[in-house]
Amino acid sequence: MADKTLLLKNADLLCTMKLRDAGSGQSAAHVGRPGDHCGAEIKNGGLFARNGVIEAVGDTDSLPADADTVIDMTGHVVIPGMVNTHHHMFQNLTRAVPAAQNAPLFGWLQTLYPIWCNLGPDHIYWSNALAMAELALSGCTTSSDHLYLYPNGARLDDSFAAAADIGMRFHGTRGSMSIGESKGGLPPDRLTEAEPTILADCQRVIETHHNADRYAMHRVALAPCSPFSVSMDLMRETAHLARAYKVGMHTHLAENSEDIDYSLASFGMRPGEYIEAVEWIGHDVWHAHCVQLDPQEINLFARTGTGIAHCPCSNMRLSSGIAPIREMIDAGVKVGLGVDGSASNDSGHMLNEARQAMLLQRVMKTGDAMTARESLALATRGGAAVLNRDDIGVLAPGYAADIAAFDCRGIDFAGAEWDLLAGLLFCGPIKTSYTIINGKIIVDQGQLASMDMQHLLSRHRAMTADLMSKA
Repeated sequence: MADKTLLLKNADLLCTMKLRDAGSGQSAAHVGRPGDHCGAEIKNGGLFARNGVIEAVGDTDSLPADADTVIDMTGHVVIPGMVNTHHHMFQNLTRAVPAAQNAPLFGWLQTLYPIWCNLGPDHIYWSNALAMAELALSGCTTSSDHLYLYPNGARLDDSFAAAADIGMRFHGTRGSMSIGESKGGLPPDRLTEAEPTILADCQRVIETHHNADRYAMHRVALAPCSPFSVSMDLMRETAHLARAYKVGMHTHLAENSEDIDYSLASFGMRPGEYIEAVEWIGHDVWHAHCVQLDPQEINLFARTGTGIAHCPCSNMRLSSGIAPIREMIDAGVKVGLGVDGSASNDSGHMLNEARQAMLLQRVMKTGDAMTARESLALATRGGAAVLNRDDIGVLAPGYAADIAAFDCRGIDFAGAEWDLLAGLLFCGPIKTSYTIINGKIIVDQGQLASMDMQHLLSRHRAMTADLMSKA
Protein backbone atom coordinates (compact mmCIF):
# COMPACT_ATOMS: atom_id res chain seq x y z
CA MET A 1 0.00 0.00 0.00
CA ALA A 2 1.38 3.41 -0.96
CA ASP A 3 2.28 5.90 1.76
CA LYS A 4 -0.22 8.67 2.49
CA THR A 5 1.41 12.01 3.13
CA LEU A 6 0.05 15.25 4.58
CA LEU A 7 1.54 18.75 4.41
CA LEU A 8 0.31 21.74 6.41
CA LYS A 9 1.97 25.03 5.48
CA ASN A 10 1.93 28.80 6.05
CA ALA A 11 0.23 28.79 9.45
CA ASP A 12 0.28 32.23 11.06
CA LEU A 13 1.36 30.40 14.21
CA LEU A 14 2.07 26.74 14.90
CA CYS A 15 2.48 25.74 18.54
CA THR A 16 4.22 22.43 19.18
CA MET A 17 3.48 22.08 22.94
CA LYS A 18 6.72 20.11 23.20
CA LEU A 19 9.15 21.51 25.78
CA ARG A 20 12.76 21.60 24.71
CA ASP A 21 13.94 19.50 27.64
CA ALA A 22 11.03 17.04 27.61
CA GLY A 23 11.63 13.48 26.49
CA SER A 24 8.66 11.51 25.22
CA GLY A 25 8.24 9.86 28.60
CA GLN A 26 8.21 13.04 30.71
CA SER A 27 5.02 13.87 32.53
CA ALA A 28 3.13 16.31 30.38
CA ALA A 29 1.36 17.92 33.31
CA HIS A 30 4.46 19.39 34.88
CA VAL A 31 3.91 22.79 33.32
CA GLY A 32 5.19 24.77 36.33
CA ARG A 33 4.76 28.48 36.81
CA PRO A 34 4.05 31.02 34.07
CA GLY A 35 6.57 31.03 31.23
CA ASP A 36 7.07 29.23 27.94
CA HIS A 37 4.83 26.21 28.42
CA CYS A 38 4.15 25.54 24.76
CA GLY A 39 7.61 24.80 23.42
CA ALA A 40 8.25 26.20 19.97
CA GLU A 41 5.77 28.74 18.62
CA ILE A 42 6.56 28.94 14.93
CA LYS A 43 5.40 31.73 12.64
CA ASN A 44 4.80 30.66 9.03
CA GLY A 45 4.85 27.15 10.47
CA GLY A 46 3.80 23.80 9.18
CA LEU A 47 4.32 20.08 9.42
CA PHE A 48 4.75 17.02 7.24
CA ALA A 49 3.23 13.64 8.17
CA ARG A 50 3.32 10.18 6.64
CA ASN A 51 0.74 7.48 7.35
CA GLY A 52 -0.63 9.37 10.36
CA VAL A 53 2.75 10.08 11.99
CA ILE A 54 4.55 13.43 12.01
CA GLU A 55 7.96 13.42 10.29
CA ALA A 56 8.87 17.12 10.32
CA VAL A 57 7.73 20.35 12.00
CA GLY A 58 9.12 23.81 11.36
CA ASP A 59 9.09 26.86 9.16
CA THR A 60 7.17 26.17 5.96
CA ASP A 61 10.28 26.75 3.83
CA SER A 62 12.07 23.92 5.65
CA LEU A 63 9.41 21.31 4.87
CA PRO A 64 8.83 19.13 1.78
CA ALA A 65 7.20 21.06 -1.03
CA ASP A 66 4.38 18.61 -1.77
CA ALA A 67 2.28 15.76 -0.38
CA ASP A 68 -0.82 13.75 -1.22
CA THR A 69 -2.87 16.22 0.84
CA VAL A 70 -1.73 19.84 1.15
CA ILE A 71 -3.59 22.37 3.32
CA ASP A 72 -2.70 26.05 3.28
CA MET A 73 -3.02 27.26 6.88
CA THR A 74 -2.68 30.96 6.12
CA GLY A 75 -4.69 32.85 8.75
CA HIS A 76 -4.73 29.92 11.19
CA VAL A 77 -3.38 29.02 14.61
CA VAL A 78 -2.37 25.33 14.70
CA ILE A 79 -2.05 23.36 17.93
CA PRO A 80 -1.92 19.66 18.86
CA GLY A 81 -5.33 18.04 19.00
CA MET A 82 -6.75 18.32 22.50
CA VAL A 83 -7.26 15.32 24.78
CA ASN A 84 -10.51 14.84 26.72
CA THR A 85 -9.88 12.75 29.83
CA HIS A 86 -13.43 12.39 31.20
CA HIS A 87 -16.88 12.22 29.62
CA HIS A 88 -20.25 10.43 29.80
CA MET A 89 -21.28 10.68 26.18
CA PHE A 90 -24.72 9.11 26.58
CA GLN A 91 -25.76 12.06 28.71
CA ASN A 92 -26.15 14.39 25.72
CA LEU A 93 -29.56 12.73 25.30
CA THR A 94 -30.66 14.36 28.58
CA ARG A 95 -29.35 17.89 28.36
CA ALA A 96 -31.22 20.57 30.31
CA VAL A 97 -33.79 18.19 31.86
CA PRO A 98 -35.93 20.64 33.91
CA ALA A 99 -35.96 18.70 37.19
CA ALA A 100 -32.17 18.31 37.09
CA GLN A 101 -31.22 21.85 36.12
CA ASN A 102 -30.66 23.19 39.61
CA ALA A 103 -29.77 20.09 41.62
CA PRO A 104 -26.38 19.23 43.16
CA LEU A 105 -24.68 15.97 42.26
CA PHE A 106 -26.63 13.38 44.27
CA GLY A 107 -30.04 14.92 43.54
CA TRP A 108 -29.09 15.38 39.91
CA LEU A 109 -28.22 11.68 39.63
CA GLN A 110 -31.42 10.54 41.34
CA THR A 111 -33.45 12.64 38.88
CA LEU A 112 -31.75 11.24 35.79
CA TYR A 113 -31.23 7.59 36.71
CA PRO A 114 -34.89 6.65 35.95
CA ILE A 115 -34.59 8.19 32.48
CA TRP A 116 -31.32 6.40 31.79
CA CYS A 117 -32.98 3.08 32.62
CA ASN A 118 -34.54 3.31 29.14
CA LEU A 119 -31.28 3.55 27.22
CA GLY A 120 -30.38 0.85 24.70
CA PRO A 121 -27.72 0.11 22.06
CA ASP A 122 -28.97 2.70 19.55
CA HIS A 123 -29.04 5.41 22.21
CA ILE A 124 -25.45 4.66 23.11
CA TYR A 125 -24.25 4.61 19.49
CA TRP A 126 -25.90 7.86 18.38
CA SER A 127 -25.16 9.79 21.56
CA ASN A 128 -21.51 8.76 21.32
CA ALA A 129 -21.31 9.66 17.64
CA LEU A 130 -22.77 13.09 18.35
CA ALA A 131 -20.47 13.64 21.34
CA MET A 132 -17.38 12.78 19.31
CA ALA A 133 -18.49 15.01 16.46
CA GLU A 134 -18.97 17.87 18.92
CA LEU A 135 -15.55 17.24 20.44
CA ALA A 136 -13.86 17.08 17.03
CA LEU A 137 -15.46 20.38 16.03
CA SER A 138 -13.91 21.96 19.13
CA GLY A 139 -10.39 20.68 18.38
CA CYS A 140 -10.39 17.45 20.39
CA THR A 141 -8.71 14.46 18.73
CA THR A 142 -8.54 11.91 21.58
CA SER A 143 -11.34 11.25 24.04
CA SER A 144 -12.02 8.87 26.86
CA ASP A 145 -15.58 8.00 27.83
CA HIS A 146 -16.89 6.58 31.10
CA LEU A 147 -19.87 4.35 30.31
CA TYR A 148 -21.03 2.87 33.60
CA LEU A 149 -24.57 1.64 32.83
CA TYR A 150 -25.67 -1.03 30.37
CA PRO A 151 -29.47 -1.38 30.30
CA ASN A 152 -31.50 -3.16 27.63
CA GLY A 153 -28.58 -4.81 25.86
CA ALA A 154 -26.30 -1.76 25.60
CA ARG A 155 -22.58 -2.57 25.49
CA LEU A 156 -19.31 -0.67 25.32
CA ASP A 157 -18.99 -2.10 21.81
CA ASP A 158 -21.63 0.45 20.75
CA SER A 159 -19.26 3.26 21.81
CA PHE A 160 -16.32 1.77 19.93
CA ALA A 161 -18.47 1.47 16.80
CA ALA A 162 -19.30 5.18 16.99
CA ALA A 163 -15.63 6.08 17.51
CA ALA A 164 -14.64 4.10 14.43
CA ASP A 165 -17.31 5.80 12.31
CA ILE A 166 -16.44 9.34 13.46
CA GLY A 167 -12.68 8.70 13.39
CA MET A 168 -11.95 9.71 16.99
CA ARG A 169 -8.95 8.32 18.86
CA PHE A 170 -10.84 6.67 21.70
CA HIS A 171 -10.26 5.33 25.20
CA GLY A 172 -13.45 3.48 26.11
CA THR A 173 -13.75 2.72 29.81
CA ARG A 174 -15.85 -0.21 30.95
CA GLY A 175 -17.71 1.32 33.87
CA SER A 176 -19.86 -0.50 36.40
CA MET A 177 -22.37 -0.10 39.22
CA SER A 178 -23.11 -2.98 41.59
CA ILE A 179 -24.69 -1.37 44.67
CA GLY A 180 -28.25 -0.18 44.10
CA GLU A 181 -30.79 1.49 46.33
CA SER A 182 -31.70 -1.74 48.12
CA LYS A 183 -28.09 -2.02 49.34
CA GLY A 184 -27.70 1.63 50.33
CA GLY A 185 -26.39 2.90 46.99
CA LEU A 186 -27.71 5.72 44.81
CA PRO A 187 -28.68 4.04 41.51
CA PRO A 188 -31.88 2.06 40.99
CA ASP A 189 -31.25 -1.67 41.31
CA ARG A 190 -32.17 -2.22 37.66
CA LEU A 191 -29.15 -0.14 36.57
CA THR A 192 -26.73 -2.30 38.52
CA GLU A 193 -25.01 -5.55 37.54
CA ALA A 194 -23.76 -8.56 39.48
CA GLU A 195 -20.06 -8.25 40.17
CA PRO A 196 -19.03 -11.54 38.48
CA THR A 197 -20.91 -10.37 35.36
CA ILE A 198 -19.08 -7.05 35.46
CA LEU A 199 -15.65 -8.65 35.72
CA ALA A 200 -16.39 -11.16 32.96
CA ASP A 201 -17.47 -8.42 30.57
CA CYS A 202 -14.47 -6.28 31.50
CA GLN A 203 -12.23 -9.13 30.40
CA ARG A 204 -14.24 -9.59 27.19
CA VAL A 205 -14.05 -5.89 26.30
CA ILE A 206 -10.29 -5.75 26.87
CA GLU A 207 -9.69 -8.83 24.75
CA THR A 208 -11.98 -7.51 22.00
CA HIS A 209 -11.04 -3.85 21.77
CA HIS A 210 -7.81 -2.93 23.55
CA ASN A 211 -4.79 -2.09 21.41
CA ALA A 212 -1.56 -1.40 23.29
CA ASP A 213 0.40 -0.45 20.16
CA ARG A 214 1.86 3.02 19.67
CA TYR A 215 -0.62 5.29 17.83
CA ALA A 216 -3.51 2.95 18.73
CA MET A 217 -6.93 4.34 17.87
CA HIS A 218 -8.78 2.22 20.44
CA ARG A 219 -7.82 1.46 24.01
CA VAL A 220 -9.76 0.15 27.01
CA ALA A 221 -9.66 1.09 30.68
CA LEU A 222 -11.70 -0.32 33.58
CA ALA A 223 -13.86 2.14 35.47
CA PRO A 224 -16.16 1.30 38.42
CA CYS A 225 -18.43 4.31 38.65
CA SER A 226 -17.70 5.65 42.13
CA PRO A 227 -17.17 4.66 45.77
CA PHE A 228 -20.92 5.05 46.36
CA SER A 229 -22.04 2.66 43.61
CA VAL A 230 -19.65 -0.33 43.84
CA SER A 231 -18.15 -2.43 46.63
CA MET A 232 -14.57 -2.21 47.85
CA ASP A 233 -14.15 -5.82 46.70
CA LEU A 234 -15.10 -4.86 43.15
CA MET A 235 -12.65 -1.97 43.23
CA ARG A 236 -9.83 -4.32 44.25
CA GLU A 237 -10.78 -7.07 41.79
CA THR A 238 -11.04 -4.54 38.98
CA ALA A 239 -7.57 -3.23 39.82
CA HIS A 240 -6.15 -6.76 39.74
CA LEU A 241 -7.78 -7.48 36.39
CA ALA A 242 -6.66 -4.18 34.87
CA ARG A 243 -3.08 -4.70 35.94
CA ALA A 244 -3.05 -8.28 34.69
CA TYR A 245 -3.94 -6.92 31.24
CA LYS A 246 -1.91 -3.70 31.63
CA VAL A 247 -4.84 -1.37 30.96
CA GLY A 248 -5.80 1.89 32.66
CA MET A 249 -8.11 2.42 35.63
CA HIS A 250 -10.58 5.29 36.06
CA THR A 251 -13.30 6.39 38.50
CA HIS A 252 -14.88 9.43 40.15
CA LEU A 253 -13.36 10.70 43.37
CA ALA A 254 -13.92 13.54 45.86
CA GLU A 255 -16.27 15.38 43.51
CA ASN A 256 -18.07 17.36 46.21
CA SER A 257 -18.58 17.59 49.96
CA GLU A 258 -21.26 14.87 49.86
CA ASP A 259 -18.61 12.51 48.50
CA ILE A 260 -16.41 13.20 51.51
CA ASP A 261 -19.29 12.71 53.93
CA TYR A 262 -20.24 9.41 52.27
CA SER A 263 -16.68 8.13 52.36
CA LEU A 264 -16.25 8.95 56.03
CA ALA A 265 -19.64 7.49 56.99
CA SER A 266 -19.39 4.33 54.88
CA PHE A 267 -15.68 3.49 55.03
CA GLY A 268 -14.33 5.57 57.91
CA MET A 269 -11.78 6.97 55.46
CA ARG A 270 -11.13 10.08 53.41
CA PRO A 271 -10.83 9.55 49.63
CA GLY A 272 -7.04 9.30 49.71
CA GLU A 273 -7.14 6.57 52.34
CA TYR A 274 -9.88 4.78 50.40
CA ILE A 275 -7.97 4.66 47.10
CA GLU A 276 -4.87 3.38 48.88
CA ALA A 277 -6.93 0.66 50.56
CA VAL A 278 -8.39 -0.54 47.24
CA GLU A 279 -5.08 -0.24 45.32
CA TRP A 280 -6.22 2.61 43.10
CA ILE A 281 -3.07 4.71 42.96
CA GLY A 282 -0.29 4.66 40.38
CA HIS A 283 0.66 5.85 36.90
CA ASP A 284 -2.05 3.65 35.36
CA VAL A 285 -4.87 5.34 37.34
CA TRP A 286 -6.70 8.61 36.78
CA HIS A 287 -9.55 9.99 38.88
CA ALA A 288 -12.22 12.44 37.73
CA HIS A 289 -12.86 15.73 39.55
CA CYS A 290 -10.92 15.51 42.85
CA VAL A 291 -12.41 18.87 43.84
CA GLN A 292 -12.20 18.15 47.57
CA LEU A 293 -8.71 16.65 47.93
CA ASP A 294 -6.71 17.92 50.89
CA PRO A 295 -2.95 18.69 50.78
CA GLN A 296 -1.98 15.20 51.97
CA GLU A 297 -4.07 13.62 49.24
CA ILE A 298 -2.58 15.92 46.61
CA ASN A 299 0.87 14.80 47.71
CA LEU A 300 -0.26 11.17 47.47
CA PHE A 301 -1.25 11.72 43.84
CA ALA A 302 2.05 13.42 43.05
CA ARG A 303 4.12 10.77 44.80
CA THR A 304 2.43 7.86 43.02
CA GLY A 305 1.98 9.32 39.52
CA THR A 306 -1.81 9.13 39.81
CA GLY A 307 -3.65 11.39 37.35
CA ILE A 308 -6.58 13.78 37.62
CA ALA A 309 -9.25 14.72 35.07
CA HIS A 310 -10.24 18.31 35.88
CA CYS A 311 -13.80 19.16 34.73
CA PRO A 312 -14.34 22.85 35.55
CA CYS A 313 -17.67 23.44 33.77
CA SER A 314 -19.35 20.43 35.36
CA ASN A 315 -17.98 21.35 38.78
CA MET A 316 -19.54 24.81 38.41
CA ARG A 317 -22.81 23.49 37.01
CA LEU A 318 -23.31 21.09 39.94
CA SER A 319 -21.94 23.52 42.55
CA SER A 320 -19.25 21.00 43.47
CA GLY A 321 -16.57 23.63 44.05
CA ILE A 322 -13.29 24.65 42.46
CA ALA A 323 -10.56 22.03 42.29
CA PRO A 324 -7.16 23.24 43.60
CA ILE A 325 -5.45 22.77 40.25
CA ARG A 326 -2.69 25.28 40.91
CA GLU A 327 -1.63 23.36 44.02
CA MET A 328 -1.87 20.06 42.13
CA ILE A 329 0.34 21.25 39.28
CA ASP A 330 2.89 22.79 41.62
CA ALA A 331 3.03 19.53 43.59
CA GLY A 332 3.78 17.60 40.38
CA VAL A 333 0.41 15.90 39.86
CA LYS A 334 -0.53 14.82 36.33
CA VAL A 335 -3.57 16.93 35.36
CA GLY A 336 -5.66 16.84 32.20
CA LEU A 337 -9.03 18.33 31.28
CA GLY A 338 -12.41 16.69 30.78
CA VAL A 339 -15.72 18.02 29.52
CA ASP A 340 -17.64 15.52 31.69
CA GLY A 341 -21.16 14.43 30.83
CA SER A 342 -23.29 16.56 28.56
CA ALA A 343 -26.05 16.53 31.14
CA SER A 344 -23.83 18.17 33.74
CA ASN A 345 -21.80 20.52 31.56
CA ASP A 346 -24.00 20.70 29.21
CA SER A 347 -21.41 21.07 26.45
CA GLY A 348 -18.64 19.07 24.84
CA HIS A 349 -16.37 21.96 23.82
CA MET A 350 -12.76 21.29 24.81
CA LEU A 351 -11.49 24.80 24.10
CA ASN A 352 -14.18 26.20 26.38
CA GLU A 353 -13.12 23.75 29.09
CA ALA A 354 -9.55 25.04 28.83
CA ARG A 355 -10.79 28.62 29.06
CA GLN A 356 -12.84 27.89 32.18
CA ALA A 357 -9.94 26.03 33.80
CA MET A 358 -7.82 29.15 33.40
CA LEU A 359 -10.50 31.52 34.67
CA LEU A 360 -11.50 29.44 37.68
CA GLN A 361 -7.98 29.35 39.07
CA ARG A 362 -7.93 33.14 38.79
CA VAL A 363 -11.23 33.37 40.66
CA MET A 364 -9.77 31.20 43.39
CA LYS A 365 -6.39 32.93 43.63
CA THR A 366 -4.91 35.79 41.58
CA GLY A 367 -4.90 37.02 38.00
CA ASP A 368 -1.71 35.13 37.21
CA ALA A 369 -2.76 31.86 38.89
CA MET A 370 -2.99 30.16 35.49
CA THR A 371 -1.91 31.45 32.10
CA ALA A 372 -3.51 30.72 28.75
CA ARG A 373 -0.48 28.68 27.75
CA GLU A 374 -0.60 26.60 30.91
CA SER A 375 -4.25 25.79 30.34
CA LEU A 376 -3.59 24.80 26.73
CA ALA A 377 -0.81 22.56 27.99
CA LEU A 378 -3.27 20.81 30.31
CA ALA A 379 -5.69 20.35 27.39
CA THR A 380 -3.03 18.73 25.19
CA ARG A 381 0.08 17.12 26.61
CA GLY A 382 -1.43 17.13 30.11
CA GLY A 383 -4.31 14.96 28.92
CA ALA A 384 -1.87 12.71 27.09
CA ALA A 385 0.06 12.13 30.33
CA VAL A 386 -3.13 11.39 32.26
CA LEU A 387 -4.10 8.75 29.68
CA ASN A 388 -0.55 7.40 29.95
CA ARG A 389 0.31 8.09 26.30
CA ASP A 390 3.59 9.37 24.91
CA ASP A 391 2.48 9.46 21.28
CA ILE A 392 -0.10 12.29 21.30
CA GLY A 393 -0.50 15.80 22.71
CA VAL A 394 2.43 17.53 20.98
CA LEU A 395 3.41 18.32 17.41
CA ALA A 396 6.85 16.79 16.90
CA PRO A 397 8.46 14.05 14.81
CA GLY A 398 7.42 10.61 16.01
CA TYR A 399 4.07 11.77 17.39
CA ALA A 400 0.63 11.10 15.92
CA ALA A 401 -0.64 13.56 13.34
CA ASP A 402 -3.49 14.75 15.58
CA ILE A 403 -3.99 18.44 14.87
CA ALA A 404 -6.45 21.27 15.47
CA ALA A 405 -6.40 24.46 13.37
CA PHE A 406 -8.40 27.59 14.19
CA ASP A 407 -9.08 30.41 11.74
CA CYS A 408 -7.93 33.64 13.41
CA ARG A 409 -9.34 36.00 10.77
CA GLY A 410 -12.90 36.13 12.10
CA ILE A 411 -14.62 38.47 14.52
CA ASP A 412 -13.69 36.31 17.51
CA PHE A 413 -9.99 37.08 17.02
CA ALA A 414 -10.26 40.66 15.80
CA GLY A 415 -7.65 42.66 17.73
CA ALA A 416 -5.89 39.57 19.14
CA GLU A 417 -2.94 39.86 16.77
CA TRP A 418 -0.87 40.79 19.82
CA ASP A 419 -0.88 37.12 20.90
CA LEU A 420 -2.90 34.76 18.74
CA LEU A 421 -2.21 31.70 20.89
CA ALA A 422 -3.52 33.34 24.05
CA GLY A 423 -6.43 34.61 22.00
CA LEU A 424 -7.70 31.04 21.64
CA LEU A 425 -8.62 31.15 25.33
CA PHE A 426 -9.10 34.82 26.16
CA CYS A 427 -11.32 35.61 23.18
CA GLY A 428 -13.89 32.93 23.77
CA PRO A 429 -14.38 29.43 22.38
CA ILE A 430 -14.69 28.91 18.65
CA LYS A 431 -14.86 25.82 16.48
CA THR A 432 -12.02 24.49 14.38
CA SER A 433 -11.51 24.97 10.68
CA TYR A 434 -9.64 21.66 10.54
CA THR A 435 -9.39 18.74 12.91
CA ILE A 436 -7.04 16.01 11.78
CA ILE A 437 -6.83 12.65 13.55
CA ASN A 438 -4.25 10.01 12.66
CA GLY A 439 -3.46 12.06 9.55
CA LYS A 440 -7.08 12.02 8.35
CA ILE A 441 -9.25 15.12 7.99
CA ILE A 442 -12.25 14.73 10.32
CA VAL A 443 -13.33 18.39 10.27
CA ASP A 444 -12.80 20.09 6.91
CA GLN A 445 -13.28 23.88 6.67
CA GLY A 446 -15.51 23.81 9.73
CA GLN A 447 -17.69 20.90 8.62
CA LEU A 448 -17.71 17.34 9.92
CA ALA A 449 -16.26 15.20 7.14
CA SER A 450 -16.57 11.68 8.53
CA MET A 451 -20.36 11.48 8.90
CA ASP A 452 -23.35 13.32 7.46
CA MET A 453 -24.21 15.87 10.13
CA GLN A 454 -27.89 16.20 9.27
CA HIS A 455 -28.40 12.45 9.46
CA LEU A 456 -26.52 12.34 12.77
CA LEU A 457 -28.66 15.11 14.25
CA SER A 458 -31.84 13.49 12.99
CA ARG A 459 -31.02 10.14 14.58
CA HIS A 460 -29.96 11.82 17.80
CA ARG A 461 -33.24 13.76 17.98
CA ALA A 462 -35.11 10.48 17.52
CA MET A 463 -33.21 8.92 20.43
CA THR A 464 -33.98 11.91 22.67
CA ALA A 465 -37.64 11.83 21.67
CA ASP A 466 -37.77 8.15 22.55
CA LEU A 467 -36.47 8.84 26.07
CA MET A 468 -38.86 11.75 26.52
CA SER A 469 -41.82 9.58 25.54
CA LYS A 470 -40.92 7.10 28.31
CA ALA A 471 -40.08 9.62 31.05
